[in-house]
Amino acid sequence: MEMNYVIDTFFAIFAMTLIIFMVPGFAMLEAGLVRTKNVTSVLTVNVMIYAVASLAFMLIGYTYAFGSWDHQDIMSKYAFFLFQMAFVGKVVNIMSGGVSERSRIIPLVLFTIAVGAFIYPTIVNITWGVNFLSGTAFDISAMHDLAGSTVIHSTGGWALLAAILIMGSRRGRFKKNGAIQVIPASNIPLVVLGAFLLWIGWFGFNGGSVGAISSKENADAVALTIMNTNTSGLAGAIVGWLFTYVRYKKFDVTMILNGALGGLVAITAGPDLYDIYTPILIGAIGGALVVIFVPIFDRLKMDDPVGALSVHLVNGIWGTLAVGIFADVSLWAQFKGIALVALIVFPLSFVTIYVINKIFNLRAGDDEQLEGIDAIECGIEAYPEFKRSI
Repeated sequence: MEMNYVIDTFFAIFAMTLIIFMVPGFAMLEAGLVRTKNVTSVLTVNVMIYAVASLAFMLIGYTYAFGSWDHQDIMSKYAFFLFQMAFVGKVVNIMSGGVSERSRIIPLVLFTIAVGAFIYPTIVNITWGVNFLSGTAFDISAMHDLAGSTVIHSTGGWALLAAILIMGSRRGRFKKNGAIQVIPASNIPLVVLGAFLLWIGWFGFNGGSVGAISSKENADAVALTIMNTNTSGLAGAIVGWLFTYVRYKKFDVTMILNGALGGLVAITAGPDLYDIYTPILIGAIGGALVVIFVPIFDRLKMDDPVGALSVHLVNGIWGTLAVGIFADVSLWAQFKGIALVALIVFPLSFVTIYVINKIFNLRAGDDEQLEGIDAIECGIEAYPEFKRSI
């Protein structure tokens, strides 16, 4: 028993460490996709999200979500906390990446506090935690969401949707005649590095969510979960590559990588439930959805520099529904969970961001965007020897 405790404690800490690799993953991905004049601000936001969200979760959110620190007996309570803490910043990363190049830092940090202390813990409470809705008509504990297709990815996606509706688009992104102005990525190697750091982190994200590894049964479940996670990412990348070429007659590596990330988001709800072949289909659909929805959001004038709505919101929904389609889980339970999370997160995020924006003006002005957020907010430019683009 003591050895199992030690092994499962080590497993949780190792999984947590892999998840933390997603911090530089998001940072590099976003830094590569924005223009050079906004890279430092994006990196600063990512550092502060990890620090602020984690501390807010430790001081307030964790107890709100799980009731107490003493609810674990199979591993150290500190290891379990660290594993859960590793998740919280990802919710804000999804939102912050989608409003890059036009958001001020301090208002984003304030929203990060709200997410880490209250918004995200509310969703954890009713899904993985003590569940204050237990026994009511709104109980969604029957939803199967192993590692957070809905709990994490859709939560971040709904928050991003609220932010985009309030903040609007980047300066010059959409012309007065309705034309869409393409704003190219600044550093493709960083995009590739960031995407693969995220991919590696996903093995801890999903594998660690099995919860234990100290028995043969649990070890097999962890291995299957990680294998299915990887398979779905592979399928998403391949379909993203094919769909992009068919549609644009070009091989766009950013869309290929977002296809992979879409597949990884889609599998996150149920990688422990599938055989080794089903994730190919789930990931393939996930990759296709990214290629389909990126231009749809553009036409709707939803300015999302990193494609987070398509990757995280759309595929968070698809992945959660896929569990009800391909596994022995109620499809209604999955849909009900998606709907309730949307009905909680979107209004809470909208009100929180609206208030913060009224007080602190979350969106940088057009002149500030022209100059670049780095110069205005950070005083340090990532590439000072380069001529900054407008």
